[in-house]
This record gives sequence, structure tokens and C-alpha cells, in this order.
Amino acid sequence: MHAAQKDIKSWLWVMALVILLAAAPEPAVAESVTPGELQSGSLLLRMQNGYTSATLLNTSVDMDISGLVARVKVRQEFQNTSQDWVEGVYVFPLPDKAAVDRMRMHIGERFIEGEIQEKEHARKTYEKAKADGIKASLVEQQRANLFTTSVANVAPGELVAVEIEYLEDIRYEKGQFSIRFPMTLTPRYVSGSALPDRTGSGWAPDTDRVPDASLITPPQVMNSNAHQLSLTANVNAGMPLETIASRYHPVSVSEKKNQYTVALRSGTVAMDHDFELVWRPIPSSAPRAMSFTETVGGKPYFLLMVMPPDQEKLPAGSIPRETIFIIDTSGSMHGVSMEQAKRAVQLALRGLKPTDRFNIIEFNSATTSLFRQSEVVNTATILQASNFVKGLKANGGTEMRPALALALNSPQSEEHLRQVIFITDGSVGYEDELFTMIEDRLGAARLFTVGIGSAPNSAFMRKAAEAGRGSYTFISALHEVQERMDGLFQKLEQPQVTSIEVEWPSSVVTDSYPAVVPDLYIGEPVTVKVEASGKFRRDDTILIRGNSVAGAWRAEVPVNAAPNSAGVAALWARARIGELLDIERRHAESEEARAQIVETALTHHLVSKYTSLVAVDKTPVRPIGDPLNSEQVPNLMPYGQSTNAIFGFPATATNAPALRLLGFASLLLALFLLAVQHHGSRFRHARLR
Repeated sequence: MHAAQKDIKSWLWVMALVILLAAAPEPAVAESVTPGELQSGSLLLRMQNGYTSATLLNTSVDMDISGLVARVKVRQEFQNTSQDWVEGVYVFPLPDKAAVDRMRMHIGERFIEGEIQEKEHARKTYEKAKADGIKASLVEQQRANLFTTSVANVAPGELVAVEIEYLEDIRYEKGQFSIRFPMTLTPRYVSGSALPDRTGSGWAPDTDRVPDASLITPPQVMNSNAHQLSLTANVNAGMPLETIASRYHPVSVSEKKNQYTVALRSGTVAMDHDFELVWRPIPSSAPRAMSFTETVGGKPYFLLMVMPPDQEKLPAGSIPRETIFIIDTSGSMHGVSMEQAKRAVQLALRGLKPTDRFNIIEFNSATTSLFRQSEVVNTATILQASNFVKGLKANGGTEMRPALALALNSPQSEEHLRQVIFITDGSVGYEDELFTMIEDRLGAARLFTVGIGSAPNSAFMRKAAEAGRGSYTFISALHEVQERMDGLFQKLEQPQVTSIEVEWPSSVVTDSYPAVVPDLYIGEPVTVKVEASGKFRRDDTILIRGNSVAGAWRAEVPVNAAPNSAGVAALWARARIGELLDIERRHAESEEARAQIVETALTHHLVSKYTSLVAVDKTPVRPIGDPLNSEQVPNLMPYGQSTNAIFGFPATATNAPALRLLGFASLLLALFLLAVQHHGSRFRHARLR
């Protein structure tokens, strides 16, 4: 009996060891990084000898702002912390109107200037250098506000810096200038059927609806010891300022002769919340008109900004309105974003008048409408709406199309002006599809977008509002919901300035963007970018006219008053490319539009949908026999958001480990019972003998 018990103990020890081995974490063998792997807050990268942590990344930003033009320099540092040669791939956001025109790759004390090439040619140049063991860098555009930097052949322990420069025109609204720098991105929702091949290394597969999904879905982590950003801004406003401040990050400000230097007070900040700098001139020096010019290749280019009539000079509007609120309740809105959105709608409900009608539509993977059609404003309907909003929760996908279709297709009253307020973070991968639908179905309605969260998709917000002949607003913190929604209410309630026309001297031929100036709302300026040819006379003026509720409105800008400003030509080219992309979208990949985009981008040295910047060193550094691994550098999740809420454990992490353990346990239990039966039989047999 003692021998049998000893054998059973040995079996139990063996089975316990096997169970422990089964429960231990297995080496990562996934083909690519998935959202399920990101929920621990770290990124695993497949190397020759297993997995290691991602390339470290830090960023510095220098802004040089003069009048209406900003030149911004972004320096990204790639640190190879592994023992292997690697390629770093980093997908990052920039402002959607950024004209990216310069790139330098720094290696120690040396630097290599980037060249603009057609996208396919630039990619071949880069891939050849990568294969030959030569250090190279490539900057490509994936979306209007989404870019990719690739750096090949980074040696073990080496730090390589890539410097990107872009131009941007400053936003001016309600007497205040502002510039926004995006630091991270909200994960985009991807739908459709997966395609067999992948073009990138993002967490989402390419689909028939979003064919470049793997290029626009970089990995994202909740925490990081890197991902720190330093920022300085030099502001030459050309006028004394009443205030200058950052909305979301503490800054220090110094001033000398109306030139201001701004720096982050803490030196660096985590890259999880967009930076926004705002400045307001003293009321007596607030501009009514501004114009800047630059001559490139013998052609003059102009950037014009003219303010429409002051709010106090216009009578209040009294037209009855039908307001339809569309609120995004998808997983990416989880947390602070959802609270901001709900508070915004509650404030908007209080601003409705008894003569108005309204409805609320919420969407995630499905679309739900509060009422079957818009209802009159009274105590009962407002209470019902308020309770509906209180109960909203963020989860699921971001299926915007059905919600927009429901709002735009519903029967419209002839007595009411329909205004659709779309509250979202814009985190979708099929933007073009939505722009086309808005243009096709808008009718007499107007669409206003409200960007919610610490890193909204600004390109979607601006373009959707343009397609909807409305305007866009950003809300990135709870404390500013009241201020931003009050500003939106003023736009909704005050009459528009319509039928805007810009007239140039008869001796001049111009190419202007936007080609058709959109409707204007209180506090918003007319902004036009122009390429001119012909001869100007000394006393020539530019005439801007339109219609307002107070009657005809006009403003004049002297041509010879425009000071020189470097970058105006590139901003015109960026605007032209944007308009050509719209033409291409409407006419299903127009070859003529594509050719004009390439020509404009190459002439003005700009990164675009069809052109890229590439920099290649001359000397091979990686021995041809040594392998090269590719690392997808993660972004930080936006402040206030959660990977669990966006990706979700059920949708992104399989139960394979649990099933594997259960299978082992079942097998071992069977072995245990067999062993007990076997030894019990031996014991009984011994007693019988």
C-alpha cells in the first residue's frame, strides 16, 4: 500500500508541474500586434529572438507665427533599444490644413535633406535603400491629417531624428486667433469585409470599405515612459495683444515689442491631449481685414482675411428652426468625451424656443431616434429629451452613415430652417463616403459639427461642416462646454452672410480657393487663397461683397497694402490640392485631377496623397546578411479614453488561453483517474494474493 501511495504522489507532482506550465504565459507568436495585446499598456514587437518593447519616441515642436501664417517644425526621435537592426514606423497626426514641405533626417552631426517625389517612386527609393542596408527616411500622407514616418536601418542603441516642417494658416474667430497642434489620435472605427492582403502593420485589416485600414490604425498604449513633447511658439501678431494663453497645458509667456514667446511650463508633457494656443488683440487693434502676399516663380500669391459685419450691427434672427442633434455614443466616446457630449446636448436643449422643433439621434453600432420625427418644443418633450440624454452610454462601433441618413432624409418643414448638430470625435476610416452623402442629401439644411474629446479628428469635423455649409467647433474639456456651445448657439440664431463674391481688378486673372466662398456666420471671416497673373495698378483694390439680413455688405482691401509673407504660395497650393481631391472623390478617381494634384505638389514641394518626401544616406550601415526587423511605434491613447472601451475584450481578445488550460486540465484529470484506477487495482490485487 505504501508503494502505491508513493506512486500516486509522484503522479500528482508531475500533473501539477504540467498544469503550471500550461497556465504560464506562452511566448508571443502572433503575426502582428492586435488591440488585445495593447490592453496591458505595453507594445510587444516581434524580433529575431522573441519579443521586446517598442522603439522609444520623443517629439519637439517649434512654432514661428507671423500674422496669419505659421511655420511649424516637428522633430521626432527614434531610439532603437533592442539588440537588432530595426525599421521604425510611426503614424501620427498633423493639422488637416498643414502644407508639409520639408524633411531632414539627422544622424549624429550629419543631416540629409528630403526630396519630394511621386508616392510610388519615393516608396521604391526608400525600399531599395532599406534592402541595401542604407539609412533612409520616408514621410507619407495617409489622410489629410494623418501621416507616416518610416526610418530604415536604425542600428542597435542608435538614435535617429527626423525633422518635418509644415505651413498652416491661423484660424480667426470671434476676435480671437488660434492654432492647434494634435499630439495623438483617437482610434478610427473600421468596418467592412476584410481583404486578403495588408498594406500596413496597423491593428485593423484592410477592408472593402476602408482599403487602407492597416495604414491608419497604429497601435496605442495607455502609459509610456516616452511619448513626451516639448513645445515653444514665437508669436509675431503684428499688433498688441490683450491675452495669450494655452487652453489645456500650462505655459510661460514672455513679451518684447509685441512679440511673444510661449513655452510649456513643465518643459515636456505627455502626448495624449491636443495643444491649442489662443491670442486676442486689444479691441482697438482687432483686425477688420488682413492680406499677405508672396511671389514664387514670377507669380504673386495672396492670403486674404476680411471680417463680415459685427454681430451688434445685425438684427437678431427670428426664423423658426428644426434642430436635429446627432450624438456619437460609440466606444471611442467612452469617459470624459461622453460626459462632454451629454452636457453639450443638455445645454443646447435649454436654448430651444417654443417656435422650434427638435429631435435627438444617437448612434454606435446601431442608430436610435428619440422621436419618430421632430417634435415641438414644450415642457414634456424637453423633459423626455433630457432623460434620454442622461441615459446614454458609450459602447460599440461608429456607424455614422445610418444616423446621418436618418437626419437628412426625414421630411422637412417648409416653415423651419433645418440645422443638424453632429457631436462626435470623428474616429472613422471612411470619411470620403460620408462627405459625398452629406453633399448629395443636404438639401436646404445646414450641418454643424462639434468635435469632442482630447484628440478629435479635425479633418472630418472641418470637411463635414464645409460639405454641410455650416461651421465646426471643438470641445476638449468639460470646463469649456458652456463657452463653446454658447458660441455655437450664436451662430445658429444669427443670420448668415450669403452669396459671397471676391472681385479682382479686371486686368488680373486669378485662381482662388475656395472657388466658392461658403456661407458665413457671426464672428467668422472670409478667407481666400489666390494665385494671380497679370498686371496690378498702384491703386487697385480687392472687393468682397455679400448679402446679410441688414442688406448688401461689402469690404475693400488695397492690393499694395499686403506685406510679404513666406509660405503664402504653399498654403494656396495646399488649398488647391484639397479642392482637387474633392473633385476626384466626386468623379471616382479622376485621372485629370490626380495629374493636377501631382503637378501642384511637386511644384510647391508638398507631401500629398500622391507625393512623399524621402531622404536617403549614401553609405550602407547594416551588413547585408544581418536581418532587419520592423517596429510599429505606438501612440498614446487620448486623455480620458480607454482601450477597453474602444477595442473591447470580447471583440479583440480570444479565449484561446482559457480553452487551452481547460483542455490540459481535462486531459490531466483523465490521467489522474486512470492512475488512481491503475494503482487501486494493483493494491487490491496485492491484498488478494
